[in-house]
Amino acid sequence: MTVAPVIAVVGPSGVGKDSVMEALAASSPGIHRVRRVITRPEGEEGEDFDRVSAERFQQLVAEGAFALHWFAHDLFYGVPKRIEDLRQQADAVLVNLSRSVLVHAQEEFGDLIVISLTAEPDILARRLSARARENATEQARRLARAKAPLPDGLTRVIEIDNSGPLDATINAILTQLQPERA
Repeated sequence: MTVAPVIAVVGPSGVGKDSVMEALAASSPGIHRVRRVITRPEGEEGEDFDRVSAERFQQLVAEGAFALHWFAHDLFYGVPKRIEDLRQQADAVLVNLSRSVLVHAQEEFGDLIVISLTAEPDILARRLSARARENATEQARRLARAKAPLPDGLTRVIEIDNSGPLDATINAILTQLQPERA
């Protein structure tokens, strides 16, 4: 039995990763999303995720509950092991990852496709400001990291500019995921 590829969606804060993932899953019934486990404090919202305390997160790590976990932006993030079950049932599995764990994810999952989203700097700034999740200093730090390169060694990367309409982004991604055969 073949397992579905993992599609890692990455990009700077404010680029629209969650919107793109939601629209991709809605447009393709065979694509399933994985909810991450995050130590985000109460009152801070964002993507659809499972909130746990840092102490509970460390217990889950010790129990082997994650296929992949990392620390970024002062938070712990984890991809539950149930991703492997989803890979048995889906055409592809979507997960929001940090650029820093992509090589490890490729080693862990084997078949990894990276969708690297970008957007114009002014658009990123407007989106960060509109979501009001970070203060001005944190927004500035996130914008400064926006052009950080992907790590070397990734085998399949699809780069997409998400500055325009969401449907154009989704069409561009689907075209590259499922290129027409000559």
